[in-house]
Amino acid sequence: MLLELKDVWIHYRKVAAVQGISISVEEGEIVTLIGANGAGKSTTLRTISGLKRVTSGQIEFAGERIDRIAPEKVTKLGIAHVPEGRHVFPYMSVLENLEMGAYLRTDKAAISKGYEEVFEHFPRLKERRKQQAGTLSGGEQQMLAMGRALMNDPKLILMDEPSLGLSPILCREIAKIIRDLHQAGRTIVLVEQNARLALALAQKGYVMETGKIALEGPASELRENDEVQHTYLGITPENGPAKT
Repeated sequence: MLLELKDVWIHYRKVAAVQGISISVEEGEIVTLIGANGAGKSTTLRTISGLKRVTSGQIEFAGERIDRIAPEKVTKLGIAHVPEGRHVFPYMSVLENLEMGAYLRTDKAAISKGYEEVFEHFPRLKERRKQQAGTLSGGEQQMLAMGRALMNDPKLILMDEPSLGLSPILCREIAKIIRDLHQAGRTIVLVEQNARLALALAQKGYVMETGKIALEGPASELRENDEVQHTYLGITPENGPAKT
């Protein structure tokens, strides 16, 4: 098992944002966390990457406990976080942003190979490599945030709402890139409010409600679950897909 969360509780002061969840991710999987706003999905990712501390429980990565170590050490172990809202460095160029993703690496040949991989997945970034990141479109900034994560050659990529605020066309483009990354052997934990997209991409899913795991299982089974269809996919047994 590459990643395991075991009975993890996370608090913001006295409020329990995450309540005793257990999650497992095998190498080579896309695992998705879906649920409403405030369900604890982003908090879970922030805690895996070391930005938030567990109150109790354990997080193990590649057999090593990581819930008590600093974020930079988590990154060095091979976990990359693509945060909600992209958070690129707006006054730095695309190349400089990518360089920041490789700041823990010292092998110049490996870094050069990293650029090649990023530009293979994101040819638009190659075209705009000298452009300031803040002048990119929302979709291009999302690509840059994903490319920056790849520059560390991570064993696990945490993606938080990669389709947020993007047009349907760009959502499809981002989805294709995630599939390509998976086919290239990357392991991904995907937080995504677009449950239809998330369950189409993932092999396994967890449905979070008010800090707890309400449902879990193969993504194909969750797509057919009546409760998931009604609550998250907008489908009712009588009427089929809800009209928008």
